[in-house]
Amino acid sequence: MAKVLLVEDDSSVRSALHSRLSDASYTVRGCETALEALRAVLDEPFDVMVLDLGLLELDGQDVLEMLRTFSDIPVVVTARYDEHEIERVLGSGADAYVVKPFSVELLIAKMTAVLRRTVSGAGGMRADVLRVGGLLVDAAHRQAFLDGSRLDLSRKEFDLLEFLAWRPGVVVPRSELFKQVWLQTYRGERTVDVHLSWLRRKLGESAARPRYLHTVRHAGIKLEAPEALV
Repeated sequence: MAKVLLVEDDSSVRSALHSRLSDASYTVRGCETALEALRAVLDEPFDVMVLDLGLLELDGQDVLEMLRTFSDIPVVVTARYDEHEIERVLGSGADAYVVKPFSVELLIAKMTAVLRRTVSGAGGMRADVLRVGGLLVDAAHRQAFLDGSRLDLSRKEFDLLEFLAWRPGVVVPRSELFKQVWLQTYRGERTVDVHLSWLRRKLGESAARPRYLHTVRHAGIKLEAPEALV
C-alpha cells in the first residue's frame, strides 16, 4: 500500500486522519509544519503528500513552489472552498483539491486516482509507447520526445500530453481535460489553457501557428500529427 506524508498542523485532525489511513493499510508519516514536511521529502521517499493549506508558518502555495524545485511527489491539497485558491494551487503543482470538511473515503478516493495516474510499473502507469507523427510519448518512463529530442516537461505537462496522445485526432473539451488530468470537476479552463500554452512553447509552436496542439473553437483541443492535416 502507498506511503503517505500527512501535513496538518491541527493535532486532533492529524491524529484522526493518521489513524483512519493506517486502518486502510496506508503507511503514514505525520508532519505538523511545512518545513518538517519538506525535510521529510528530502529524507525518504513517499508516494503521495496530503497537504493542508491552512498551515500557520508558511503559505500553501509557497510550500508547493518550494517542493516542486526538488520533488515531483503527487500532492493532494485540503482546504476550505475558494475557487481562486483552487486554481492558484493547482497551477502551482498540486494534483488534486479536497474541500474541507471531507470524509476519509473521499480523501482516499482522490489519493487513489492521483496514484493511478502517477505511479509507474506493474499495476500502475501503462507501459505503452505512443507515437503521433514525430512526437513520441513513453508512458512507462514518463518521457516525451519530439523529432528525437527529449522534451523537458513538468509532471502536469506530461500528463496533459499523454492524455491527448491516447486520443490522437479526437477533440477533447477543456472541461474533460481538467476532470481527467487534474482530477477535479469544477470549471478549470484557465488552468488548462495556461498548461497548454507552456506545452505548446516546448513543442515549438503557438496557438496561432499550431503543429500538434490544435484548438477547435467552441469544442476543445486535439493532438494531431502535422502530416495528418489537410
